[in-house]
Amino acid sequence: MQDNIYDWIGRQQITEDEIGLTLVRRAAAMVDMDPGSFSRGDALPPHWYSMFFTPNARASEIGHDGHPRKGDFFPPIPLPRRMFVGRDVEFFHPLVVGEQAHKISEIASITPKEGRSGKLVFLQIKHTVKKEDGRTALVELQNVVYKSASTASASEKSSVVAAGGTPGLDAAWSEEHIIDPVLLYRYSALTWNGHRIHYDCDYARDKEGYPTCVVNGALTLHLLIGAALNQCQDMFLTRIKARLSSPMFMGEKIQLGGTALQPVEDGMAIKALARSGSGATAATAELFFEKRSIGNG
Repeated sequence: MQDNIYDWIGRQQITEDEIGLTLVRRAAAMVDMDPGSFSRGDALPPHWYSMFFTPNARASEIGHDGHPRKGDFFPPIPLPRRMFVGRDVEFFHPLVVGEQAHKISEIASITPKEGRSGKLVFLQIKHTVKKEDGRTALVELQNVVYKSASTASASEKSSVVAAGGTPGLDAAWSEEHIIDPVLLYRYSALTWNGHRIHYDCDYARDKEGYPTCVVNGALTLHLLIGAALNQCQDMFLTRIKARLSSPMFMGEKIQLGGTALQPVEDGMAIKALARSGSGATAATAELFFEKRSIGNG
């Protein structure tokens, strides 16, 4: 690892955005909600914040894999693969459709490790989203891992081990969806995500060894959290702790399920889980709530 890599700790980037009505309505259509149900002044569904404040790298700043090149805000970690692996988010005030907002991103930590597949570097980024009036809407700790290029074949990557049930999760609700090409395209377009593994199947197979296009990890969490929120629409979401554990691929069935609301200190909580059609755990999430009005921000 480069000697100066830790100089990136504390580096900040500010991204301004508008919680635009057009994007909100497109996000609603993507998950089969009525786009017309959203208007300016409405509270944004809390987990939809992650579709805003996306980096707008110029065409000349994009690497061969479709990601922005490293060395500007992202540290020049000398490992080729970057994967989103989870987030811990605290919510304070809702974002509102139509308002201006900004995100302050800071490199919080850089941690090298040795894994079964070789060298790993864990990067944690702290994102603070501020509303138009200066109040903090949310604070997110985002976890990313850098790793070496895989030597596994496509057939090895396509094989997953069935979980054979959901240990420790007494599912009170469940739903299923197919991850089709249109959903993958729409999500990447909405989030301005140019990573080629999500839409260029030839690249995903030939260059990165996957069986086909890879589902955005953030999309897996988006679907899982949205399903969990449907179980408690009249409560205020205060925190999400979410982790990704294995990739999903285009064409797979995603199974979403979770517990009923359970009392915890100062509120209520839900545990939720996403599995592939074969039963492999793709993601887990814990959602915490308070019994207070959601309001309009």
